[in-house]
Amino acid sequence: MHAYRIELREIHEGNKDACVRMRVTPDQAQYIASNEQSLETARENSAVARPFLICSDGEPVGFAMFAFDEEWDDPDDRYWLWRFMIDERLQGRGYGRAALEAITAYFRDHGASTITLSTKENNARALSLYHAFGFRETGEMNDEEIVLRLKLSF
Repeated sequence: MHAYRIELREIHEGNKDACVRMRVTPDQAQYIASNEQSLETARENSAVARPFLICSDGEPVGFAMFAFDEEWDDPDDRYWLWRFMIDERLQGRGYGRAALEAITAYFRDHGASTITLSTKENNARALSLYHAFGFRETGEMNDEEIVLRLKLSF
């Protein structure tokens, strides 16, 4: 198992192109918006969206976007892992797990008690990673996606 040093970097003009160039595998494209579309969603939802380039040893390996809405009524629904991807050429090497550890630390460090996400029911590869990390189905649906939640311990 590799021990990657993962860093979440804010998206800016200097790294935006690297972010937009990253892609998931063709068979995964049905599960996630492109990074370009996600950055547009972030602009449209700038009050809650937090997009990040996932880097390992300074090199981009993926993209993540969080939704933080501390004003939302339901405390279990305030903190979402909205987008998460590892570039297709780097998948299967442990970057996803390492990135999820860094993402979990970010949520915990920023006051979240839970992380919520949603994905398609047939997204077996992502579900395997999420389940291994402790995410569990809530029984809820978000449009056509199942909702999973991870309770963070402090």
